[in-house]
Amino acid sequence: MGVIQRQSIRSTVLILLGFGLGAFNMLVLVPRILTTEELGLTRVITDAGITLATLCTLGCTAVINKFAPFYKSHLSPKKNDLPFFTLTLCLTGFVVMCVAGYLGKDLIVRKFSERSPLFVEYSYLVYPYCFFMLMFMWMEGFAWSFNRGILSNGLREIVPRVVFLAILVLFVVKLISLDVFLLIFSLSYLLPSILMFIALRRTGRFYFQPEPSNLTNRLRGKMVNFGLFVFGAHFLNLLSRTVDTFILSAKSDRGLTDTAVFTIATYIVTLMEVPQRSMNSSVVPVLAEAWKNKDFVKIRNVYHKSVSNLLLVGLFMFGLMWLNIHNISEFLGKNFSGIEAVILLMGIGKLIDLGTGANGQIIGTSNFWKVDFTTNVIYTLLALPLNYFLIAHYGLLGAAYSSLISLTFYNILRFGFLKYKYNLQPYSKKEFLAVLVAIICAAIAYFIPRIGSLFLDAFVRSVVFTGLLLPAIYHLRVSEEVNKLIEKYALMIKSKIRTS
Repeated sequence: MGVIQRQSIRSTVLILLGFGLGAFNMLVLVPRILTTEELGLTRVITDAGITLATLCTLGCTAVINKFAPFYKSHLSPKKNDLPFFTLTLCLTGFVVMCVAGYLGKDLIVRKFSERSPLFVEYSYLVYPYCFFMLMFMWMEGFAWSFNRGILSNGLREIVPRVVFLAILVLFVVKLISLDVFLLIFSLSYLLPSILMFIALRRTGRFYFQPEPSNLTNRLRGKMVNFGLFVFGAHFLNLLSRTVDTFILSAKSDRGLTDTAVFTIATYIVTLMEVPQRSMNSSVVPVLAEAWKNKDFVKIRNVYHKSVSNLLLVGLFMFGLMWLNIHNISEFLGKNFSGIEAVILLMGIGKLIDLGTGANGQIIGTSNFWKVDFTTNVIYTLLALPLNYFLIAHYGLLGAAYSSLISLTFYNILRFGFLKYKYNLQPYSKKEFLAVLVAIICAAIAYFIPRIGSLFLDAFVRSVVFTGLLLPAIYHLRVSEEVNKLIEKYALMIKSKIRTS
């Protein structure tokens, strides 16, 4: 777990920097520079690009994550044909997607022209966004297998946000038009892809060998079977998580405006994903190696620690977020009315997701990876009609309820499978005590009388909540890693006080 912990902490720092920059962009600049329709458009382009890029991989990223250890063990880097044939499949998927998009353009006009005409006008920008996201996702799989997860997280989380900040500034000072702004936005992952390619080549392990190896010929059947199933699972999972954007744009009363409000709410809740996303890049190769070696002790250890660490961080971040939601709403202004309830419901769903740990990664790298596909099919079959029905009847709030219900049921299924099949149960009394303590600390901070200044009010509530929760969590000793971090920063603060 030492490797996972070190890489997770470093990745978390990079992802936090990216999210900090993104928060400045989304919460401070964007509401004052872009209209709600323009913001909603960027969200639709992003979700469509990511969804289609995942579709274009045809399961290659899952194959890389699962089988890269075998190629590493049996082939020299220059004879490794995994990069070449996975790239070929990805490019094939992209070409097929472009042809399908061209043939289906009339459908886009019919579905979005009434409530979101701006998307119809700029829908062609989905293709460059999709292509460079596809290239980045493909190379990211190899970065993880080379233990370069920190690099991939930095390029994914920081560089596109720096680009977005730059074009926002250029747009507000009228150096570029809206057309140019959106074009550059669609190329957000061009620079990260170039930098990733250079970094992978410098490892001395990333080559393009067009000649199929004996290992590939031997594993082809397993890789195709595995790749298609896991690809289907991941695509359905992603579709379930992004379909609300498309349905809001097409069905809600305010079209792209509601999409903009949902975008801000989603971004705020996504802050809770920071530790989860940094952990995933570190835990996947470790789990793949553990399953290969049948090291169930390590798998059990990873599961337990992922639950305790993610739950504690999730409780802390959700508490801060909800205690200050009235300040966030006031800061954003009237155009983002109704965002409070959306953030609450989606935040609870994300907390449940964090509290179930690395269940998806454990299933996805095991011999029962088909269960990953099955649970995602069930999740999609639940989420799609729920989204359509609830958004059509309740708008923004319907999207939030759908997210909460679907995500909760999805994680219950995965937890149940791991408990039934491997007797993996990562919880103890300490996790439940941590939830209770967090609720009590949040309640105390919540009932502090409102202060006139929203910044001062946010500061006071955050300090009170943090000052109550961290000592309580430390004494409960729920997570060894979290306790070490608390001790580390407590010593740093004490030393600075003594020297000042």
